Amino acid sequence: MMFASASAELLKLRKRPAIWVLAGVWLTLLTFFGYLLPYLGYVTGDSSAPRSGALADTLPANLVGNAVAGYALFGGAIVMILGALVAGSEYGWGTLKTVLTQRPGRTSVYAGSLVALAAVLLALVLVGFGLSAAASATIATAESLPLAWPAATDVLTGIAAGWLILGMWCLFGVLLGTLTRGTAMAIGLGLVWALVVENLVRASSAVLDVLGTVQQGLPGVNAGSLVAALGAQGESPEGGTPGVAPVVDGTQATLVLVGFAVAFAVIAGLLQARRDVI
Repeated sequence: MMFASASAELLKLRKRPAIWVLAGVWLTLLTFFGYLLPYLGYVTGDSSAPRSGALADTLPANLVGNAVAGYALFGGAIVMILGALVAGSEYGWGTLKTVLTQRPGRTSVYAGSLVALAAVLLALVLVGFGLSAAASATIATAESLPLAWPAATDVLTGIAAGWLILGMWCLFGVLLGTLTRGTAMAIGLGLVWALVVENLVRASSAVLDVLGTVQQGLPGVNAGSLVAALGAQGESPEGGTPGVAPVVDGTQATLVLVGFAVAFAVIAGLLQARRDVI
């Protein structure tokens, strides 16, 4: 029954224009800020050192780090919106009540939604890596440089890490959508947390030592740390990717993200199972 619910959810997602718009926006941002803009900076830059650094980041050898660099903040915000739309729209449209009057139970419907979202996120990660590989190969060819690709294990690790990061943020959106029984407030709260609250905590950690400890347990900080562990250029006064900083090591970041993903999924599932759907 769960797989039937997942199949139905995938059909709904394929037919929702908002899903395609979000995917298109994210892939466009990934290509533009990850490859086109740095390469234009290299071509038109005046200083040789920054130019060389900008070019190096776009080459095939740095595929993993550059491909996942935006996942911690911007990619996470986009898939958080996706999760909020999937969970919250069912309440706004009144379709959840209709679905539950049929044979599937609440647990099957909810599990099917998570499976469908996991499949969509995996496809998004794979397409993103494919676009990144194509862009980096094009730049290397244009500059007559060798195509030195990272090891297959490193690429698979990057794909798994990217999937985990996006999954955690998407489940955060699912939780907010289920909690608020809608989309507007859920998206607003999620964006405020990801783009404002966590940045304020990080900025204030230099003033209060306790905030330095608190930030080590935040989802966005751990996502940025995991991305940094994969080789992404960290945020610095000279530039880099916003939200990427090695605050904790990659192992701790992975464990914390898994913990958040499980917690978000379980809490949202309990809310959907125990509350009235009206």
